[in-house]
Amino acid sequence: MHDKRYAGLITIHSAPSPLRQHIEWGLNAILGITHEYSWRDQPLATGTLRTIIEYRAPLGTAAKIATALKNWHYLRFEVQEFCSQGAEFFRFTPELGIHRAFTDGTGSILICENVIRKSLASFDDVEIRENLEAALGSAWDLALEPMRGVDLQEVHRLRAI
Repeated sequence: MHDKRYAGLITIHSAPSPLRQHIEWGLNAILGITHEYSWRDQPLATGTLRTIIEYRAPLGTAAKIATALKNWHYLRFEVQEFCSQGAEFFRFTPELGIHRAFTDGTGSILICENVIRKSLASFDDVEIRENLEAALGSAWDLALEPMRGVDLQEVHRLRAI
């Protein structure tokens, strides 16, 4: 039996420095191999570090990783697992908790029929909007977007020198 492996990406936007070794041990245990981690300071959250890890693992590994990482409540992270149809996408912040979504091949979030039906069950425009915003993970995007842009800010700063 062939064990098909899928590409994945773990982006830890901020993790308290003392948790670094624990995070590495946990991820290595889930992935079954020792990865080389390149931690850098997270300038938007003093005393925290950030890293990006690419991996290949069986389908469902992203869910295991997200579940393990969310137990360290002080992290901000995103985990993606790619397949030919799109990706499974997890996002977490301590304030918002975890958000899970599926995306198509272009990265657009897919909203399932049941979520749309639930949203439309109300005649309240505000409630419909709130339900769809929650399904899209808009609050997570707002919280994580500044941290996603840190690398680009560093490139612009270096080019200005």
